[in-house]
Amino acid sequence: MNNTFSWDLFYQMPIVGILRNFPTETMDGLAFHYAESGLTNLEITMNSEGAESTIAFLSQKYGTRLNIGAGTVCTLDDLDKALHAGAQFIVTPILDEDVIKSCVAKGVPIFPGAYTPTEIYQAWKWGASMVKVFPASRLGPEFIKEVLAPLNQIKLMPTGGVNLENCITFLKAGAKGLGMGGQLFPKELIQQREWEQVSGIFKQFVEKVQAFQAIQT
Repeated sequence: MNNTFSWDLFYQMPIVGILRNFPTETMDGLAFHYAESGLTNLEITMNSEGAESTIAFLSQKYGTRLNIGAGTVCTLDDLDKALHAGAQFIVTPILDEDVIKSCVAKGVPIFPGAYTPTEIYQAWKWGASMVKVFPASRLGPEFIKEVLAPLNQIKLMPTGGVNLENCITFLKAGAKGLGMGGQLFPKELIQQREWEQVSGIFKQFVEKVQAFQAIQT
């Protein structure tokens, strides 16, 4: 099991795909095509059935090709279970000082969820690696840009409502990462293992972000 998070992998394709309640039997095929498409970061929410075993399996098999993380981590108990399963990074939907500081002490990247500028700054002050702005659909790219004007040292990862049409707008606003769930993972196609179509969706996101990255260099 590889428990080492790679920032190089993260920034190679700074999209975090969020998986919640997908059938365990599809996880191998999904992760394979996810990595083959050029995506590099996968989050399994802890409130999914079989989350710990899924994280353990993916960490063991794909832990050198993908950063495998645990999401919806709200308590220290959740954190212990996630790390024991092999999670390489942690994502929370809320601010919890104990969870953030525990991750910092253990050297585990932590992306806590925050909404207001005060919450965002507090998360960063406690040691967050990157702050998940959630739900971003209510705020939009302009919010990211405006928050970063006075708080430009903070790395933000908008999550919720990020899609193929607006993902580059969020990056242009200054986001350093993007969290995506349903927009990235078509549940019916994955359940039917229509991997060619699923890969096509993955590659659309990859091509868009790569084109943006090429302009920035």
